[in-house]
Amino acid sequence: MTAYAFRRLLLIIPTLLGILTINFAIIQTAPGGPVDQMIAKIRGTDVGATSRFTGSQDMGNGMQDKAIHSAGESKYRGARGLDPEFIAQIEKMYGFDKPPLERFWIMIKNYLTFDFGDSYFRDISVIELLKEKLPVSISLGLWSTLFIYLISIPLGIRKAVKDGTSFDLWTSAVIIIGYAVPSFLFAIFLIVLFAGGSFWDLFPLRGLTSDNFDSLTWPYKILDYFWHITLPVTALVISGFASLTLLTKNSFLEEINKQYVLTAKAKGVSQKNVLYGHIFSNAMLIVIAGFPSAVVHIFFTGSLLIEVIFSLDGIGLLGFESAISRDYPVVFATLYIFTLIGLVLHIIGDLVYTLVDPRIDFDKRAGT
Repeated sequence: MTAYAFRRLLLIIPTLLGILTINFAIIQTAPGGPVDQMIAKIRGTDVGATSRFTGSQDMGNGMQDKAIHSAGESKYRGARGLDPEFIAQIEKMYGFDKPPLERFWIMIKNYLTFDFGDSYFRDISVIELLKEKLPVSISLGLWSTLFIYLISIPLGIRKAVKDGTSFDLWTSAVIIIGYAVPSFLFAIFLIVLFAGGSFWDLFPLRGLTSDNFDSLTWPYKILDYFWHITLPVTALVISGFASLTLLTKNSFLEEINKQYVLTAKAKGVSQKNVLYGHIFSNAMLIVIAGFPSAVVHIFFTGSLLIEVIFSLDGIGLLGFESAISRDYPVVFATLYIFTLIGLVLHIIGDLVYTLVDPRIDFDKRAGT
């Protein structure tokens, strides 16, 4: 198993390189890059729009005036009438004075040491920006994943055992609703119902903590945190538990009808021992197989609209805004981190396979 895990870890390197290469190539052809964004800001907000960049480039007022009033052709849309020298300084500021292959090679070398550079438009390093946003995404992802699995697996097992009964039927109706309605609609419903929309005003609508959080004692800090996180986590759990519940039920139902289960029952083994001693390890394999992708989805992509609706400034919202504003260092850093986490979780999922079912030996499979 150690050799298999080592090989999988080595495969992370070409996988990451391939993903970054493809996305870098796509980004180069996408219109409206950071230079275009800066030109648009200059055009839309007068010369003062360049003031936040003058410190690093040492641009005086005379050069700014020259940038606005000098005519010149440029490959950038909207650059007509701007001094080519000024455009060249903007390109240098963002690293676009170098050819694409050189920029890509510099990015790869920096990423090996987790040096993601600085955000183009936020005046902060990407690492600090991610550290600032990460607690929100961890809060949503951790509690959502925990509750989804705590609800879905026992419920799926129960539905498999009670297949065709009234319990199975009415819980299936609830699951269909949860499967059909997206999380952001549940979020709006919860706001209308419990956050001062039209009925009760029981929960806050914005942020992860209250404004006076720092002045609270630690028991009240814990209560305040859970008070704020209740509605967004509930919206994610309601829409997220349906698929896993159906997956668990179908997996257990398939195992229940197999011959080895009937043989065990014929030998007088109790239903509980059959369920957890024989069926569980086999049925849980397919559930474990989907765990890595489920975690990545819940942590980083599934919470995007929830973060917007509840004004939670997390990683999902950051990635979306960075893609819109063409903040490439943040875009590639989040892509790199998400991909790395996803690949590592897949390896962890394979290792958990062997804990659930010791008969699985990836080393032997690799050798055949």
